[in-house]
Formats: sequence, structure tokens, C-alpha cells
Amino acid sequence: MLDFVLYMVFSILETSAMFYLAFKVFKIDVYPVEMIFASTIMAFVSFVLRNDYEMVLTDVLFQYLLTFCFMWLLFRIHIFYAVSMTGLTYLAYMFIQSSCYFIMKIIGLYIPSIPYATIGIYIIQFISALSAIFIGVYIGKKKKGFDFVPDKQNIKVKIETREIKIFILSAPSLIFVVLMVDLAQKYWQYFFLMPMIYAVLLYAYLYLAYKKDRMHNEFIS
Repeated sequence: MLDFVLYMVFSILETSAMFYLAFKVFKIDVYPVEMIFASTIMAFVSFVLRNDYEMVLTDVLFQYLLTFCFMWLLFRIHIFYAVSMTGLTYLAYMFIQSSCYFIMKIIGLYIPSIPYATIGIYIIQFISALSAIFIGVYIGKKKKGFDFVPDKQNIKVKIETREIKIFILSAPSLIFVVLMVDLAQKYWQYFFLMPMIYAVLLYAYLYLAYKKDRMHNEFIS
């Protein structure tokens, strides 16, 4: 019972932090109740898949798809931008988490293998979630972020070259999340590549988003 409670608490915290960061980056209103509701469902699905069936990679896929579905159907983000936001959210959060994991291994903190949640994994989740929330708060206070994502579904989206590039960058994020899990389990010696890959993809995504946002604001003015 204690394992279930701890897993749920830290998973809900982590997923809520991901949603919070995504909404702050794209200047979308934060709905705490809906965020906790979505995070609770995702945490329960994750617990069942990992602890009852030991289907780690299947859980990764389901978490990604559920994030997209909640972005689209619960928070009412246009389906095209829901895909892009999900991709960016995972790229950003996995960069934060893989960096935390890498640092903890370097300094000698022992982290047993997945799927079994242990104190090391809880520490990573806690630090990663706090980092994401801190970044989100900073973005909000500094009024940074992007304006081009509409928070309505019925708006007409004009697909241009830059949107296609952003979509293409979003698509591989699921693949790299799966790779991170696999590297963490089997190939630790190559794990240092993951933060680097996430950083490169995230930079490219933010660069294109900045260009898109700048063009959007110029059009409005």
C-alpha cells in the first residue's frame, strides 16, 4: 500500500509539473484541478502497467498518448498544436530528468533498475518536477513564452513550412523517451548522449517556435 501511495504522489507531482511547464511556455491558462485529475489517471495507469505487468515501454507509450489526449480533449488545445506541445513538453522534461539522472550517477548515488520505484527514482522525480515548476514560474514572471498556440479547438490552422518543421521535431520525442529508458537499464556507458540529444532537439524546437511566434506577433500588429 505504501508503495502505491508513494508512486501515485510522485507521479502526480511529476506529471502536473510537465503540464504546468507546457502551459507556461505557451502562455495558456493553468487549470490546477484538471491538471491533477489528468495526472492522477496517468499515474494510476502507469502504476498498473509497471508494477502489475512490468510493461515499462508500453507505459511510456501510454503516458505519451494520454498527455496528447488530455492536451487535446481536456484542455481544448487544437489537435495540431496538441501534438507539438506534447513533443516539446517531453523533450524539455526528459532533458531535465536525464540531466538529473546523469548527475546522480556521476556523484555515486545508486539508482536500481526500472520498473521498481525506489528512493533514487523518487529523488529524481522530485528534483525534476521542482526544476520544471521553477522554470515555469520564472517564464511566467518574466512574461516569456510563445503566443502562437490558440487555446481553442475550432480555430482554423494554416499549415506552413515552419509548422511542418515543428511537427517533425515533435514526432521523435517519443522515440528518445523510449531510448532513455532502455539506456538507463542496459547501456549506462552511452547514457551521456541522451541529455546532449535532448538539448540539440530542444534548441531547434525553441528556435523554430521563436521564429513562428515572432512572425505571428508581427502579423497581429
